[in-house]
Parts: sequence; C-alpha cells; structure tokens
Amino acid sequence: MKYTSWHFNNIYKTARIGDGTKIGSYVEIGDKVKIGKNCIISSGVFIPGGITIENDCFLGPKVCFTNDKYPPSHGKHWMKTLVKQGAKIGGHATILPGITIGEKAMVGAGAVVTKNIPNKETWAGNPAKKLKKDTNKQKRN
Repeated sequence: MKYTSWHFNNIYKTARIGDGTKIGSYVEIGDKVKIGKNCIISSGVFIPGGITIENDCFLGPKVCFTNDKYPPSHGKHWMKTLVKQGAKIGGHATILPGITIGEKAMVGAGAVVTKNIPNKETWAGNPAKKLKKDTNKQKRN
C-alpha cells in the first residue's frame, strides 16, 4: 500500500490504508481500521477500531470517531461505523458509534452525529440534523 503519512502518527499494524491516501500529523488509526483509496485524513483525527472509511473521503482536522456506546466495555460493546464513498466530514465533528454516513454526504464542522446520514445529504449541528436547504454542491452522478 502506498499512502502518505506525516510525523507523529499512531497507525496500528492491523490497519489497512488504500493507495493515494494522505494522512496529516498526530492521527490515531486503530486496530483493524479500513481506509480506502485517495482519502484525506487531516491532522489530529482519531479513528478507533471498528471504523471503515471507503474511497475518496475527506476528514477535516480533529474529527473524532467513537466505537464504544457504554465505555469502558473493553471491546465487548464496540460498534462498527461506516463512512461511504465520497463523504466529507468537517473539522471537529464527532461521530458516535454504529453510524453510517452515506455516499457523498456532508457533515458540518463541529457536528455531533447521532443518527445515520443518507446518501448526498448535508447535516450539521449538535445533535446533527439535515439542513432544510441542502447545500451539498458536490457532483451527484
């Protein structure tokens, strides 16, 4: 696998990272995490075990994924989270465990995602909610 990683990262040996992915500094990528091709993982992102990020995704600075609904369960209650192809997550967003973020969906900066986000929708806020006027201007093909 050929990916680019800056300094001071903690990437577990069991993590799988696709070609062309760029990883900023101070990123934690946990046990058995799967990251697709051509993703951008900005500085300070936390990705614990059980997270799958498909191809062409963007994670802004300090995005935080969680995997344990009732911590500390020491792995007993860890839940899987899926970020589908082309999704974009703004800086400082928090993604609770067991969430699916749809293809080409957008999550606003600072959002707290507590529910699944459908494909091509834009959500923001705390807790995150669908924006009434969808500002997701991405190519929708």
